[in-house]
Amino acid sequence: MAHTCRGTIPLATTHIEVGDTCHLVLTSRGRSYHMKATSEGECQRWVTALQQAKASSSLLMHHSDDSGDEGPVPQEYRALTQGVLKTLASKLDDLSTCNELIGKHGAALQRSLSELEELRGSSESSDKVKAVNERATLFRITSNAMINACRDFLDVAESQSRRWQKTLQYEREQRHHLEETIEQLAKQHNSLERAWKENPTSYTGVERPQEGDASDENDDAEFFDAMEDSRAFITVTTGSIQHKRSGSNQSMMSGRMSNDWTHNENDTSGTNHIQLRRTRRSRIPDKPNYSLNLWSIMKNCIGKDLSKIPMPVNFNEPLSMLQRLTEDLEYSELLDRAARCDSSLEQMCLVAAFSVSSYSTTVHRTAKPFNPLLGETHELDRLEEYGYRSISEQVSHHPPAAAHHVTSQRGWTLWQHITIDSKFRGKYISVMPLGNIHLHFHSSGNHYVWSKVTSTVHNIIVGKLWIDQSGDIDVVNNTTKDTCRLKFSPYSYFSRDVPRKVTGVVEDREGTANYILSGTWDDKMESAKIVDSSQGGSEGKQKTVYQTLQPKLLWKKYPLPDNAENMHYFSSLALTLNEQEDGIAPTDSRLRPDQRLMEAGVWDEANIQKQRLEECQRLERKKREAQANQALEEGQDIEGYQPLWFEKRAEHSGESTYIYRGGYWEAKDRQDWNICPNIF
Repeated sequence: MAHTCRGTIPLATTHIEVGDTCHLVLTSRGRSYHMKATSEGECQRWVTALQQAKASSSLLMHHSDDSGDEGPVPQEYRALTQGVLKTLASKLDDLSTCNELIGKHGAALQRSLSELEELRGSSESSDKVKAVNERATLFRITSNAMINACRDFLDVAESQSRRWQKTLQYEREQRHHLEETIEQLAKQHNSLERAWKENPTSYTGVERPQEGDASDENDDAEFFDAMEDSRAFITVTTGSIQHKRSGSNQSMMSGRMSNDWTHNENDTSGTNHIQLRRTRRSRIPDKPNYSLNLWSIMKNCIGKDLSKIPMPVNFNEPLSMLQRLTEDLEYSELLDRAARCDSSLEQMCLVAAFSVSSYSTTVHRTAKPFNPLLGETHELDRLEEYGYRSISEQVSHHPPAAAHHVTSQRGWTLWQHITIDSKFRGKYISVMPLGNIHLHFHSSGNHYVWSKVTSTVHNIIVGKLWIDQSGDIDVVNNTTKDTCRLKFSPYSYFSRDVPRKVTGVVEDREGTANYILSGTWDDKMESAKIVDSSQGGSEGKQKTVYQTLQPKLLWKKYPLPDNAENMHYFSSLALTLNEQEDGIAPTDSRLRPDQRLMEAGVWDEANIQKQRLEECQRLERKKREAQANQALEEGQDIEGYQPLWFEKRAEHSGESTYIYRGGYWEAKDRQDWNICPNIF
């Protein structure tokens, strides 16, 4: 092997030593590996085999099993060029052999003719023999000329090969330079957007494109444009789907940027009136560096539900679970694009990409969000910027459950009821969200349903914390019966797959595969239209092999804000979720004191407030239980806790879910919050 990986021993630098009876010791890079054979004969055979492998390993070091090409020329082009040259050389060898035979036979012919000339004395026969001899000589000269011409041809081919290699190297460098330029432009675009947010008055001269103008064209251009004209096929296997494609999220960012401006539709003066939206914050205080002995807290909690473990704010991030649910809307423009799709299968691709995009914000977010208090709410009003309004409420405390409802003016409605089941396993924490997410498109009537995968935080006690997502998501269109199964591959030290890999196949109601989805949950997702499929693989391991058109980018993650590593790795949207706003409900997460103090960096006071709120919630729960017991003794009906803005209903599957009953935004317009409890 050209390089070692976990679980391998480089024999070239390994010392092999025979120990006691049936024992042998391999020493490599300061580590000793002790092995025992079943007999002395077997031990000796192992030693002999290892010594022979060690002797030959230095000769085999250059034969790496790595499929990457480190040379300047791409592997496929190099193989093609070398194949042509090898064929030409082979043909030249054949011609050389023929030339040798021609030379031998020509010489023999000349000798025979010379002898014939000596035997016959007539002048006529002598002239004929001389003519034949001359022709034989000419034949030999011609064959020599032929072989020389072939050599010249090979030389020309070799020189052309070098020229091709230089040309390919130049094109590769130009492509790499272009990718770097596009990436730099994307970063500059993001910096301009942040600068505009911080000082919008400096950019009042910027005009927003008209509705349905260039921004819409950019969105459409990213999705399956002119795919029927491109007949370059790619063979893809569902077990190992990888598309290498360079690109940038510039068009997505520009689409998001253009939405930061609102156009006054009532302006009839003939000129566009530009109205700036409110400026959202782009920074929060840096996270302080507090040390704490995690083991002293967690050692007695193995196997317990995470929500029941009394955790200090040191292991939290200054957002509640309701706000984390709202973060699912980070890439709401995917749903805006999906609402404009005429094809339900193309719409399914975008919905599947949206379901994956909600995990991109978690890649560095290993801290625990605050467990909301019963009755706690969170609103997100982005009508001016992105056309939607979101409201969520904690509808149950044990088990923790939240209901969420989003309505968009751009043609869709989303709602979800999620119950969190979490367990601390010693080395890792597993978080299993239970419940379904519903999405309805107004124009087509398509109704999509899917669920979430399991999130696992590793290295709880020792090592650096890291998070992984694993499991399957089945996205189902209940209207058309189209389906998409997304597979989140769990991370493995020994896997050669791309980390955080996600693959999927979009099928219609007949079960016919139409699109392949591939990518990673922390970066991007692509789709490729299927044009043909076949069965392949060895016996017992059958795989479906799809031929697809070139992949198209569905979703690309936005870059994190500057200094994100000191701001809990929050995205641009997450930085605004806890921003103070006027007119919100008194139960909103923004008003929670312990969370507010933690964001400000005052963690000791935040822990005091957290303990106070949890104790008040326990007392309130005991009070409700006492009232329920009294009602039971008196034979009265027991009415459990009723959320303010959501009500429980039965789904078609028979399971119950919480649906938005309405009234929140009307209460906000009236500023009438009399029905809201004082939970803080």
